[in-house]
Amino acid sequence: MNPHQQFAAQLARQAGGLLLDYFKPSGTHANLKSDRSVVTEADLAADRLIADAIRTAYPGDGLLSEELQTTLGKNTPAVWVIDPLDGTTNFSLGLPIWGVCIARLVEGQPNLAAVYFPVLEELYTAESSAGAFRNGEPMQVKPPIPDQPTAFFSCCTRTHRKYAVDLRYKTRILGSASYTWCAVARGAAIIGFEATPKIWDIAAGWLLVSEAQGVIETFDGSQPFPLIPGFDYRQQDFPTLAAATPELAIRAREQIKPR
Repeated sequence: MNPHQQFAAQLARQAGGLLLDYFKPSGTHANLKSDRSVVTEADLAADRLIADAIRTAYPGDGLLSEELQTTLGKNTPAVWVIDPLDGTTNFSLGLPIWGVCIARLVEGQPNLAAVYFPVLEELYTAESSAGAFRNGEPMQVKPPIPDQPTAFFSCCTRTHRKYAVDLRYKTRILGSASYTWCAVARGAAIIGFEATPKIWDIAAGWLLVSEAQGVIETFDGSQPFPLIPGFDYRQQDFPTLAAATPELAIRAREQIKPR
């Protein structure tokens, strides 16, 4: 594990520990942002912790985060993209699927990823051309066996509002875009689709799925990478599809249609 990857993994765990201090199985107070998404005090605290650590360790790198730095500043060779708490609704309701997402882009492309789910004690890491791992063990997508009864499709609430879906698989809504990508990468889900993710919802997962030998691509042809300096990434959704095989990705495109 190179120094940048080790730093990201340790930082994800550190932020996860902070979030656990806020987490209550009975639920946590949350507020609505202007885009109707949910934010808690924990999101902001974790965002500050991660951003301060990155600025101290790598002052020459750029930074983009969901809560406190949604516009990329000057163009730099390396940019960190963070979601301090992905799955905030789950977190606020006392549900366990939520995590910390950290990605580093080099020359515009995801180069390393660390995604940590504290309650589940699952750390997902990936490095460009070096594979993807779950708690240090290599992971890879798993194409479905014909008529496999456990094969499932992971999506979000907005998927069925915005798209007509005719996939013949079980459907699960996990409540965390990053966990959808991790589920595909580890071979639990065979297809994942998120209708309205932001750049911080996909940057780490993009590399995890790719390094696990899966397919991940935007559904509408938009180009999330490289990032654009001066652009406010709160304004841009990137509908994203992940699949275990190219054939499954083609099938999903045929059976997920905009309403």
